[in-house]
Amino acid sequence: MEARMQAWQVHENGEPSEVMRLAEVERPAPGDGQVLLRVRAANVNFPDALLCRGQYQVRPPLPFTPGVEICGETGDGRRVIANPALPYGGFADYVLADARALLPAPDSLDDAEAAALHIGYQTGWFGLHRRARLEAGETLLVHAAAGGVGSAAVQLGKAAGATVIGVVGGADKAAVARRLGCDVVVDRRAEDVVAAVKEATGGRGADVIYDPVGGEAYTQSAKLAAFEGRIVVVGFAGGTVPSPALNHALVKNYSILGLHWGLYNTKNPKLVQHCHEQLTELAARGDIKPLISERVPLSEAARAVQRVADGRSTGRIVVVGKESA
Repeated sequence: MEARMQAWQVHENGEPSEVMRLAEVERPAPGDGQVLLRVRAANVNFPDALLCRGQYQVRPPLPFTPGVEICGETGDGRRVIANPALPYGGFADYVLADARALLPAPDSLDDAEAAALHIGYQTGWFGLHRRARLEAGETLLVHAAAGGVGSAAVQLGKAAGATVIGVVGGADKAAVARRLGCDVVVDRRAEDVVAAVKEATGGRGADVIYDPVGGEAYTQSAKLAAFEGRIVVVGFAGGTVPSPALNHALVKNYSILGLHWGLYNTKNPKLVQHCHEQLTELAARGDIKPLISERVPLSEAARAVQRVADGRSTGRIVVVGKESA
């Protein structure tokens, strides 16, 4: 029995709460260059919902276990951060991961916080620093500022010395954005986003706009880009992929920057390592700390993924192992 484990499996594509099933399965055996890790905590990401729906750029063979980001433990007891090798994802007792890509979990973060450090903060760091070259004193606008990806960008923006404007949907999320350190919070459900940001910036707009939403949020971004502004396109959580008017970018003199963080793992992995060192240092100083809104047991993973899929979560929901609860 020792070689069996609990894991959530997806046998057909659909909504997470409908297609994720908790099962007892064989513990996976590591292949070449892989290592078996015990899962201490697994962070819920929007891509997990897309994986369940069959809409992600990676389509693992069925059945598979979702969960793309964990804090795990090696056989010799080291706490590490890893992206599990699908189809053996993180919502399970054990995962497989690329041995060369393991990163040490920062001592300053607990298991749930460490599990939520990698994808969101690496994406934010590459987007703000590598792509947009954010400078101290500039204004950063973050869409979905209370969400998992947005909250990381807010903290990184503040750490870089920017003035941060957070756009959120609802009063509860506005309160979270204020606690995160946003200098200005705009509730898109109660305010005209473009008018509110123009007023807050004296009509100038934002130097850098971080957009994980797409759709209407991107339309607002184009209207709010300052002279020599940079819009960082991170994803399309709103469900609509915008078609930007390039004549507008030309006339208003702003840049549209695509960010596919995953490519750095193959194109320039040393930068990922460098970024992790920067993030570890920021975490040790207390400048960044993943906002964990909930820690849930493995039995509640499907419900947690569905809440993230529906946009009903703030910060991060993390599935924690028995010893990390």
